[in-house]
Amino acid sequence: MPQDLFIVADDHPLFRDGLVRLLAQARPDALIEEAATLDEALQLARAQTPAGILLDLMYSGDSAWASIADWRLEFPASLLVVVSMCEDPLVIERVMSQGASAFIGKSLPPSEVAEALMAALKGEPVVRSAAQGGFAAYEPSAAAERFSALTARQFEVLQLITDGLSNKEIAQVLRISPFTVRIHVSALLSVLNLSSRSAAAALGARHGLGAGYRSAHVREGER
Repeated sequence: MPQDLFIVADDHPLFRDGLVRLLAQARPDALIEEAATLDEALQLARAQTPAGILLDLMYSGDSAWASIADWRLEFPASLLVVVSMCEDPLVIERVMSQGASAFIGKSLPPSEVAEALMAALKGEPVVRSAAQGGFAAYEPSAAAERFSALTARQFEVLQLITDGLSNKEIAQVLRISPFTVRIHVSALLSVLNLSSRSAAAALGARHGLGAGYRSAHVREGER
């Protein structure tokens, strides 16, 4: 069985080396490849589907930034962590809505970069930048107001997504079919104008959803 591949794409050698060291500590059995350009990263990813990609948005001499949507479309199952100096809230909003799994700002102290990366590797919906001063979840404009547009069942599904449940697990908790869960997930993403489950989980975490909702729901059903 091939090793899990992680790709670290950053044009700054020192920062790239630091991320590689953090990954090596967290995933000692993984294969870690470095890329100094987006083209190099793409070639590596196409040669072996990566378990995770750490990607910077900005490259020296190039004001354009990568389309996270393109990366997500081509590598739908990969952990996609954006690590960037560009910490503008609108940029963070855009990359998360395009399907990034997490965002980590480069201006953070090294210990906080490490903490955020460890959380992202565990599958937690992390958005962390120095300006925010703490872990926060992605929240698109007026997204909270759209909660009221969700049906009661869609809101339940969002709660369980925020709790980290898979579609199969959600189906078991709500006693509906996995196919019905997929329909609800697709519908709630459309209503909230989100493109991925991770963005939905981040939004839910921002507003205090999840956090043991599954167990509370199960206890209620047992009464």
